[in-house]
Amino acid sequence: MLKSKSLLIIGFVWPEPKSSAAGKRMLQLIEFFLEKGYQITFASTAQNIEFSEDVTIIGVKEKTIELNSSTFDAFVKDLNPDIVLFDRFMVEEQFGWRVTENCPDALKILDTEDLHCLRQARQLAVKEKRNFILEDLFSDTAKREIASILRCDLSLMVSEFEIDLLQSEFKISKDILYYLPIFDQKLDQIPTYSERSDFVFIGNFLHEPNWDCVKYLDEVIWPKLHLKLPDAKLLIYGAYASQKVIELHKPKQNFYIMGRAENALNVVKKTKVILAPIRFGAGIKGKLIEAMKCGTPCVTSSLGAEAMKGNLCWHGFIKDDPVDFVDAAVTLYQEENIWKQSQNNGFELLEKRYKKILFDKDFFNKINSLLENLKQHRKKNFIGSILQYHFLSSTKYMSKWIEEKKKN
Repeated sequence: MLKSKSLLIIGFVWPEPKSSAAGKRMLQLIEFFLEKGYQITFASTAQNIEFSEDVTIIGVKEKTIELNSSTFDAFVKDLNPDIVLFDRFMVEEQFGWRVTENCPDALKILDTEDLHCLRQARQLAVKEKRNFILEDLFSDTAKREIASILRCDLSLMVSEFEIDLLQSEFKISKDILYYLPIFDQKLDQIPTYSERSDFVFIGNFLHEPNWDCVKYLDEVIWPKLHLKLPDAKLLIYGAYASQKVIELHKPKQNFYIMGRAENALNVVKKTKVILAPIRFGAGIKGKLIEAMKCGTPCVTSSLGAEAMKGNLCWHGFIKDDPVDFVDAAVTLYQEENIWKQSQNNGFELLEKRYKKILFDKDFFNKINSLLENLKQHRKKNFIGSILQYHFLSSTKYMSKWIEEKKKN
């Protein structure tokens, strides 16, 4: 009888699929590997909080681990996983060298979520009230993130734009990059145009682009839109709303801060239009895939729609100018035929770009090929081997020094 392959996932946080697209993405990866018969252990240094998914129900083992502790060495050596998946580059920085030292034959996969250096560079440009330029990319964060990508055997990317960027600007080989977006399909039953009302925005407020988006809606978009559609409401949903978010609640202007949505799909499918004037960020937007799933058209920015539609039509409008954005929102809200066509565009996007069957077989063929040919694969990534060698040497002794300091 063949031994089941094992997967260790080291999470930045415990999965919260009802709170964020990152949580949903992680749960999809877990389900991917479970379907292929993998035994999965999910480990994290984070606190397991109220809204975390209990993955033990679906057969995943959980393990709380410590930073800068040799207890992880004993744990991972005993587990001896075939694959280790790092949830974001910061986790690979913390634990990658320990995996390499104790399980040198384990396939190392980095799930990037999005390119952090790209998101931060765009955020800086918005903060400084100027246009983003490519030179903004080459930051200290980029050096850390690119090094992490090079140290891993494969990096999972949700955005084709970011794959192109890594190849063109950072000269990363396509052999260590793999396109695997969030996937979904439309709901079986959704309300009609006439059964819906109001506008909605939804997003986890621990994610800075979401806070910026709501602030921009409050200061720029909604005052103009409220004048044109005074009876419509804008409902703002999102987990972990801080006091500065709550203070934007303005019922007299039909601007409502609603807090955490117990069921995001129920919220989105009841509204007519999603508003997402995203000014900085990276990756693809889970909230917009969710909108397609619910048949809810969207008005977003060029950055919001980045890498999401390929050569297909958008499920609504893409507008960057605030006046054009408002006009597009009014059109979608009032014109049923345009609304229905936009809804159908969203369904087509799901079918042709985000359906699970499009990725399932090829992804696991890739994984199996790497497991069978890992030594040859690593020889092609010699720069990654150099970075691994020096990073292990430097980080190992820094971590041991911190561990000894804590003991004393």
